[in-house]
Amino acid sequence: MTKIGFIGLGTMGASFASNLIKAGFEVTVNDLHRQVAEPHLAAGAKWADTPRELAAVSDVILTSLPGPREIEAVALDETDGLIAGMRPGTVFFDLSTNSPTSVRHIGATLAAKGLHHLDAPVSGGPKGAASGKLAIWVGGDKGVFEANRGVLDALGDQVRYIGLIGAGAVAKLVHNAAGYAIQTALAEVFSVGVKAGVEPLALFEAVRQGARGRQRTFDSLGDHYLINQYDPPDFALRLAHKDVSLAAQMGRDVGVPMRLIDQTVAEMTEALGRGWEGRDSRVSMLLQQERAGLDFAVDPKDVQAVIDTD
Repeated sequence: MTKIGFIGLGTMGASFASNLIKAGFEVTVNDLHRQVAEPHLAAGAKWADTPRELAAVSDVILTSLPGPREIEAVALDETDGLIAGMRPGTVFFDLSTNSPTSVRHIGATLAAKGLHHLDAPVSGGPKGAASGKLAIWVGGDKGVFEANRGVLDALGDQVRYIGLIGAGAVAKLVHNAAGYAIQTALAEVFSVGVKAGVEPLALFEAVRQGARGRQRTFDSLGDHYLINQYDPPDFALRLAHKDVSLAAQMGRDVGVPMRLIDQTVAEMTEALGRGWEGRDSRVSMLLQQERAGLDFAVDPKDVQAVIDTD
């Protein structure tokens, strides 16, 4: 039986680790806060005090961490990091959203010691992490991926090999940046429509039946924006800001202007300045409401009734 090490038992990671245990893997876990691991320990997982200790007893390691700084610290710290405990041939999948530059740096550092690193960022949110309805985009050695795909299949139903190391991170940043740029555009055009005299629910019902609406571009408005509810978050603003900032940096790194993404980062930065970092990432859409002089909240039941008409 493959021995799995899992680090990072946050909103997503807790579900990942639970699903690995349910799939029958022998799992060792680590987090900054041991108390969050209690459900996993009760389900049969073992605890490791440091990433180094976890690496020493694992064949395959997975991490789900906030960003580049945390990932590099866990992976490359020479005293207590993964690199200090991994044995030759050990495989490390990072499920976090990271920059391609950081991914390739980690990959090269580990490869020099005969260790395998693959970036494997995910898309599907907390619900997908819990249910297993999740996309996982993998970059790295294809043979290593194929040999260990069964571990990822226990986490998501859409596992895809994208290309060499860093390719998964590129795909994830493209995906997330596009989503938040669309969100920024939706906030702008919807505020204009309401300001021009159309009731929010009526406008929502109308536009989602147009050509673009039939692709369900507008349905995301019903999750938080229309009902004016941003707590608790599905995905915190501070994490979304990190993702889109990484995408903007990727554009600068390869010399491609990203005007819409830069504007999206600016919107999210302004929202952070309001102290909204722990609220849902779509809270930045409130800024455009304020600029338009609007304040509305549609009953969630009415929004759902519109969606259920299809």
